[in-house]
Amino acid sequence: MNDVLPEDQMPKGMLAAARWAAERTPANRNRAVDLYRAIAIMFVILGHWLLVAAVVRNDGVNLIILLAEQRWTHYATWLFQVMPVFFFVGGFSNSLSWASARRDPEKTRTWASTRLTRLLKPTVPVVLVWAMAAFIANRMGVSPDLIGAASQAALVPIWFLAVYIIITMAVPITAALWNRFGILSVALLAAGAILVDTIAFGMDLQWLRWANYGFVWLAVHQLGYWWHVAERPKTWAFVFIALGLAWLYMLIVHYGFPVAMVSVPGAEMSNTRPPTTAMLAVGCVQIGVILLLTGPASKWLQNTRPWSWVILLNQMIMTIYLWHMTAMIAVVGVTVLLGGIGLGVEPGTGQWWALRPLWLGLYIAVLAPLVLTFVRFEAGSRATNGNQPGSWQAFLGALVTCAGLIMMALGGIGADNLFGVSWIAVGLVVAGVVMATKRF
Repeated sequence: MNDVLPEDQMPKGMLAAARWAAERTPANRNRAVDLYRAIAIMFVILGHWLLVAAVVRNDGVNLIILLAEQRWTHYATWLFQVMPVFFFVGGFSNSLSWASARRDPEKTRTWASTRLTRLLKPTVPVVLVWAMAAFIANRMGVSPDLIGAASQAALVPIWFLAVYIIITMAVPITAALWNRFGILSVALLAAGAILVDTIAFGMDLQWLRWANYGFVWLAVHQLGYWWHVAERPKTWAFVFIALGLAWLYMLIVHYGFPVAMVSVPGAEMSNTRPPTTAMLAVGCVQIGVILLLTGPASKWLQNTRPWSWVILLNQMIMTIYLWHMTAMIAVVGVTVLLGGIGLGVEPGTGQWWALRPLWLGLYIAVLAPLVLTFVRFEAGSRATNGNQPGSWQAFLGALVTCAGLIMMALGGIGADNLFGVSWIAVGLVVAGVVMATKRF
């Protein structure tokens, strides 16, 4: 939301502030975009909490991925893998924001740093907290392998953030491509993704597949540009759904692509690391559903109460996303200290599923105070003080930050050194965030 009151006039409490903003939202705003963003993140969190299970096996506690043990859950990933939705609505929002910034030279100069501030500042607390936890655990004699595994599980959400940061930094280029080629730019990126998969699998050049982090997600993001300017987009909904389902059928049945839309431990191939064209296919289905529901959703959100809650959720969405796995690890850690209460139930059984609501309630109970404690970093990132760096400094800071985030996503924050912490990764994140958000 762009409506900001002076601090001395701000309503007390975040919900009151959200309601104030809701009452002043322009009628022509596409409110469904904010709703879809919030729903997408909530589905990611729910998917992690349901499909990652702690269990006592062989006299030890293991975090197992349910996808590796129950094949039917692979189809559930079509619902929980909603990264295409996030990139799609991100493209819409970035298109709108960039078009607005282009009217003012100063806003154009600082656009990148402003967008990055909202993405990056909330990452610093979670990284520093885990660095401190890793240091303390190391002093207590916890093995580096266990520290690395726990922190990697807790910090797994940041792999997506690193990709989204790079896609956001490319907006000036992708927006120019859209202005020049329109919908053809989407087709070219999709064709690039198909070509990469064809060559990579046909000639066994697996390294080439990493190029699809660009082609796949840029194509979906570019479709968000189309949504911004599309006339009667609902008429295209069934086209997207039919195309996506047909595409999935061909890839899975005739070309042997995995059913699961997330990585499955032990599987020879993944649709997400790196992404395959199956992600474009499932994205088409999801985008089609979005377009069908936008009318009813927008009408419902004209009511102040639901729209206030959507605004409130979006004001803390990054904080919720970044801390949700930490909450889960904390709950599991406490249950281990209490003798492994509830961790003896075999994942996937009827009893295990019956206990899921209780476990979800515990995760939420731990997540809530974490969010309330650290949301100030996200809320504070929305305020600007005229000291934002230019595009090149912001871009360099983004690259440095992403290098640190990727190191943590791949190996956690632990290290086999005197302190038990990967200070290089931590240093890259902190230095990158400062570089991307503070003018030197």
